[in-house]
Amino acid sequence: MLNYLWACMIMVGIVYAAFTGRMPEITNAALDSSKEAITLCITMMGVMSFWVGFMEIATKAGIVEGASRRIRPAIRFLFPDLPKGHPAEGPITMNIIANVLGLGWAATPAGLKAMEELGKLEEDRRAGRLPGPVRKRGIASNEMCSFLIINISSLQLIPVNVIAYRSQYGSVNPAAIVGPGIAATAVSTLVAVVFCKIIDGKRRI
Repeated sequence: MLNYLWACMIMVGIVYAAFTGRMPEITNAALDSSKEAITLCITMMGVMSFWVGFMEIATKAGIVEGASRRIRPAIRFLFPDLPKGHPAEGPITMNIIANVLGLGWAATPAGLKAMEELGKLEEDRRAGRLPGPVRKRGIASNEMCSFLIINISSLQLIPVNVIAYRSQYGSVNPAAIVGPGIAATAVSTLVAVVFCKIIDGKRRI
């Protein structure tokens, strides 16, 4: 659907430019945008490489495991029906930690793995191998919905992506976004948690 939307927008722009005599501007904009896109990708690659490497060092040093143990009570609060020690706990924890550090791209693999494990949890419940509320096939479980909402709200202490964008486009103080970013994402995460708990309560009725 998005492919059709973007193709339609591009075609409308080209047709409009052709009828208004602005085709040279379209050509220049396409070339300039292509150059900026490559430059931005290189900048983001450097920033993400640094933070992903930092996360790898933290993992091997046991820092991530220690952080996982500390936030485990929060995981139990957010996902009360998730069996203790279930394989989904690890990727959920890694996804939350990566999001808190502003590593949205690095959080994606852990998020996909978490959804895969939560899908297996639903299959085990349907087969009667594990206790817990069972949903019809094709309907997301409470854990899946809660995880997606928490992931989207994305509490961030260090908004790496935004800092990189601001640096790329000449901001005098790229890190000035940290304070407002923490405030905004803290509010969005709080709203997400309250929403999840309200909906979860309604689904149990």
